[in-house]
Amino acid sequence: MSLEFRHIAHAYGQVRALVDISFAAPTGEITCLLGASGCGKSTLLGLAAGLLTVQQGSIVLDGETLADERRSPPPEARPVGLVFQDGALFPHMTIAANVAFGLPKSRRGEAESWLAKVGLDGMCARYPHELSGGQQQRAALARAMAPGPRVLLMDEPFASVDIVLRRKLRRDCRILLREAGATVVLVTHDPAEALDIADRIAVMEAGRIVQFGTPHDLHHSPQTAAVGAIFSGAQVIAGKFTGEGLDTPFGLWPLASLIGDLPDAAPQSQPFDLLVQADRLVPVADVRGCMVRDVHPLGPRSRVLLQGNEGATITVETAVPVDPARRYSVMPDPESVRAFARS
Repeated sequence: MSLEFRHIAHAYGQVRALVDISFAAPTGEITCLLGASGCGKSTLLGLAAGLLTVQQGSIVLDGETLADERRSPPPEARPVGLVFQDGALFPHMTIAANVAFGLPKSRRGEAESWLAKVGLDGMCARYPHELSGGQQQRAALARAMAPGPRVLLMDEPFASVDIVLRRKLRRDCRILLREAGATVVLVTHDPAEALDIADRIAVMEAGRIVQFGTPHDLHHSPQTAAVGAIFSGAQVIAGKFTGEGLDTPFGLWPLASLIGDLPDAAPQSQPFDLLVQADRLVPVADVRGCMVRDVHPLGPRSRVLLQGNEGATITVETAVPVDPARRYSVMPDPESVRAFARS
């Protein structure tokens, strides 16, 4: 069973925020909505939470309609827990009272055990202002999970936490959520966070899902150059097929450098986005090659920024010594470049 979004569309006036969104967040897994600000991920979370009314489509939980165009219960009438970026704890209550707030009287004694589960054992009598940012988020997670919601919705929950502690908090949170077996939907703009915590990731752009899959799927089988760049750390450059190879601002690359075949397209006129890893490129001294813009030593290797035709730049990570005063062409390793036909 799962939380399903079926053909969801939403607009703010004339601005379309979501366009025909359909996917399922499986029970017992953590699903991340990943994308830049304005892509629609928080709108989608708001619709699931009941903070926004469904305009088109439906949201289904375990086979039953949670909300659609005719029925949209408020947040308190849904089996849903919410965790926001700032925690949103009641400042005048102890953290134990915060956790107990949503529980019936017969269960309020469970607050202490929930605080222990999130690593706040012995802090029941403290107030939110007496906790660090990370501790406040742990308390907010305990409050959201204590009532036993079937779905937990999290909106940028680690964004306000110190970067040094963020990774540990994500790891601890993932373990706790998986043990609880809840259906979790988490919004983030940080690819590293999505990879750290998610079982599945929905990559969003301009109100649409451009790819939905596991971290392994997105890393090894990206469906667009942009998705590949996000999850593999690769860079995207422009190229065209000439019949002799791939014409790029950094020289002619052999077809043997491609992973698989060229996508179906009009070869001589169709431009491509080429996805290439910096450490799969080899600089070769060439008087007609690219100008060196920067050499940054990284231990035994260096990160080199080269400038090609029309000001285009490319980054190369190499153990080969590079002289900033010379010019270099760039050659990719065999089967190291992915090509995506540009629409």
